[in-house]
Amino acid sequence: MHKAPRGTFDILPQEYAYWKYVEEKATSLCQLYGYQPLSTPIFEDAQLFTKTVAGGTDIVDKEMYIFEDKSGQELALRAEVTAPVCRAYIEHGLFNLVQPVKLYYIGPAFRYERPQSGRYRQHHQFGFEALGEADPTLDAEVIEMTQQFFYSLGLSQFSIQLNSIGCKLCRPGYLEVLRQYYSSYTDRLCADCKTRLVKNPLRLLDCKNASCQEIAKTAPKITDYLCHECQLHFQSVQKYLGAMNIPFQLNHRLVRGLDYYTRTVFEVEPRAKGGQSALGGGGRYDNLIEELGGKPTPAVGFAAGLERIILNLKQHKIDIPALPKPDAFIAHLGEEAKIEVMKIASELRKTGISVITATGDKSLKGQMRQANSSGIAYALILGEQEISKRNVMLRDMRSGEQKTIPLAEIASRLLNEVKQP
Repeated sequence: MHKAPRGTFDILPQEYAYWKYVEEKATSLCQLYGYQPLSTPIFEDAQLFTKTVAGGTDIVDKEMYIFEDKSGQELALRAEVTAPVCRAYIEHGLFNLVQPVKLYYIGPAFRYERPQSGRYRQHHQFGFEALGEADPTLDAEVIEMTQQFFYSLGLSQFSIQLNSIGCKLCRPGYLEVLRQYYSSYTDRLCADCKTRLVKNPLRLLDCKNASCQEIAKTAPKITDYLCHECQLHFQSVQKYLGAMNIPFQLNHRLVRGLDYYTRTVFEVEPRAKGGQSALGGGGRYDNLIEELGGKPTPAVGFAAGLERIILNLKQHKIDIPALPKPDAFIAHLGEEAKIEVMKIASELRKTGISVITATGDKSLKGQMRQANSSGIAYALILGEQEISKRNVMLRDMRSGEQKTIPLAEIASRLLNEVKQP
């Protein structure tokens, strides 16, 4: 028996209400702030990711799905979406538009990692990016959008963790200090951190190994080594967040999992003890577009995994609107009535009334059980007697009340019953 590949899953009809709910909240939020939708391919030139997500990160070293197509070109399934958004920004000349260009996306990403609750090899990301402006007000706006997104979902038990990781001018000096600090603890580092110490020392602060976390607690703080411009930027972000009454916690160990970030980084952490890891996060990436061959272009953004959001919605028992049910069910008695039912259903659908019809040779009792199990409010019953009199029986499935109405009035009566508030 075939099964979905490990780390993937099917979204069944009974689960789709959650997905629709989150996607609609995401779309409404982005429209409110003036962000436009963008969709990029699910596979890209592999170098788009290997050049922009540095070695020493799990994404490049362990998790990317890389393959050659029939022409021999090395491609990769989309591991994250910010780099493809930047590629599209350059390729389509969006830098010629009034800046900043504000974009959002919802779509799948792929990483070969150990499947666990809220973490899958194929997962879905929602994110938004503001490209072409260095103003720290945009950092604050993106963080406010993040807060409002989770509030709109009904999730409020979280904290916003905030840090600055400097720029390419001041970060190298901090990395050297960090290497010197960690060099005294090499015998206590996990295998991955021993590699990070050489290839990517900033990632040492983000290790989840208990021994490495203890070492990180007393590591030098990057905010003590920021250049004057980065200090001013970080102070401005905090000032704007304060002006908008957005609470945050400074976290000097926060570095994010992708190495193209500069200056502002932030994450949304659940407050529940033992809760899932970050609900989402983001930050500024002022060098990424230039690294991809574009002009120097500052940018800032946010991303979150839909699976992890839905998991938290379930854990907090957030009421989700049910998916809409069909307006009516049409039952029939006899072959002649069955033909008439097909005609009626077709006409009703043209007026915007959603209808399902009984199929097969079920008895009327069996057909009504089907209508009941579908949660439909109204059923139409048509037999030979109704056809001869050009009538139909209308039953309210909630109250059990029945009444006979002319066939010609079905659409108007149903529109009045099910479409009016």
